[in-house]
Parts: sequence; structure tokens; C-alpha cells
Amino acid sequence: MAMKKTDLEKNKALKLNQTMKQDSADRYGKGAAAPKIDRREQRRADQAQGLVPFACKLNVNLVEQLKTLAASHPEGMTGLLSEVLQRGLGDKAA
Repeated sequence: MAMKKTDLEKNKALKLNQTMKQDSADRYGKGAAAPKIDRREQRRADQAQGLVPFACKLNVNLVEQLKTLAASHPEGMTGLLSEVLQRGLGDKAA
């Protein structure tokens, strides 16, 4: 069964929109950013360093303080939390 001309035109328009969306990532310097590591690769890298995910619930004020401090910490939030917890636990953490 042959497609109608309008259906063909709709398909062309959809393809065009998809290519435009993909191409827009390279515009305005967005595509020039450092390549991101996908989640799977990041998980493998973290596991190689002996890191495991750890979730907990904290007070919003404490989280804001941590975010502020993590912005200037060389290792980000993970490094800051590791440092704070090691200090808090003392010799028990080692």
C-alpha cells in the first residue's frame, strides 16, 4: 500500500526536526564542552577507586552549607564529605 503524499511530507518534517535538534548541540559552544562520561563508565571508574554510592537525608540548611563548601573544594562534594567524615570519625575511619 502506497503512502499518501501528506504522510511522506510529515515523515520528512520529522526527520528534519530530529537532525536540527542533533545539530543544535554543536551550536553556540555547547558541543565544545569536555566529553561527558556516561553513567556506566563513571560507575566503573568509581568502583576502581573503591567508591560506592551512599544516600542519606540531611537538613536543607546543612546541605546548602555543604554545597557552598564543595564549590571551592578541589575534589567537589565527594572529597569534601570524605574529608569531613574522616575528621569526625578520627582514627576509626582509617
